[in-house]
Amino acid sequence: MPNRTILSSALPTGSHLRAALTGAPSGPAPILIAAVLWGTTGTASSLAPAGAAPAAIGCAGLVLGGLLLFLTSRGAWSLLTRCERSHRWLLLLGALAVAGYPITFYPAVQRTGVAVATVIALGSAPVFTGLLAWAASGVRPTMHWAAATTAAVLGCGLLVLGPRLGQHAAPMDAMGVALAAGAGLSYAAYSLLGAKIINWGHSSDAVFGVMFGAAAALVLPAVLYYDTAWLGTVRGAAVALHLAVFTVYLAYRLFGHGLRHTSAATATTLTLAEPAVAALLGVTMLSERLSVVSWYGLAVLAIGLAVLTVPVKAGRPLR
Repeated sequence: MPNRTILSSALPTGSHLRAALTGAPSGPAPILIAAVLWGTTGTASSLAPAGAAPAAIGCAGLVLGGLLLFLTSRGAWSLLTRCERSHRWLLLLGALAVAGYPITFYPAVQRTGVAVATVIALGSAPVFTGLLAWAASGVRPTMHWAAATTAAVLGCGLLVLGPRLGQHAAPMDAMGVALAAGAGLSYAAYSLLGAKIINWGHSSDAVFGVMFGAAAALVLPAVLYYDTAWLGTVRGAAVALHLAVFTVYLAYRLFGHGLRHTSAATATTLTLAEPAVAALLGVTMLSERLSVVSWYGLAVLAIGLAVLTVPVKAGRPLR
């Protein structure tokens, strides 16, 4: 999780990022880097002024980052105006899915708490992705993916929920659980849609630029619904800028690049590295402590991700 020096105002340009991605490794590396950037979200949000609503913080980051992605993505406007009608409909569905994530996830956090909402949203996303990909293409998930994903989801649950185990559990909020699962479904949907459109030969920058630019317009009313005075403060502006530049603009440029070489099912499992990064940064930068169960969960999560990054010749489909 970032310190205040990370919350800088230096905006990377599209040309600089394209040059960096030209020599970027293929496969899981860009997706893991994106997960590291997403792992800074929690602490960055915690630095916002006290009066800022969590949903407003998340939506503000999406509005600023989405517009930045759209305006700096070469070919985004051309893709939006000249692509086939069927492609345009998929881009719209992708934008709706992107907009659905903050609208469902942050209310879930308010109802169930950060730990439960995070585990349900991130843990369900790979499962939803595998099922949606199976339904859309008829190709069953491989045993390799299923084993690695099961380990990663289990490790994520132990890592985040470890401190709560053994304590008197409060009644689970059914609506909060449903909203968190909806966030996982949203993430799975826009990852699959983005990968599909990219695989048709469109630029990953343009695809995510269009989807996130349209999503920014969709969630703008949600930002204006809340008190926006916090955005006028130095801390509030720095937090919003960090979320926009690092966790939306840069992270999704890397994520889109990674989807060119990695399936959406594998990508969503790899992003379970996000809570691991958040936990480790909390320990090293915020003097937080992890329980023994959480450390075991971190180890299981690391094993699951390591297994997933090992290339295999041919995976056996689930039966």
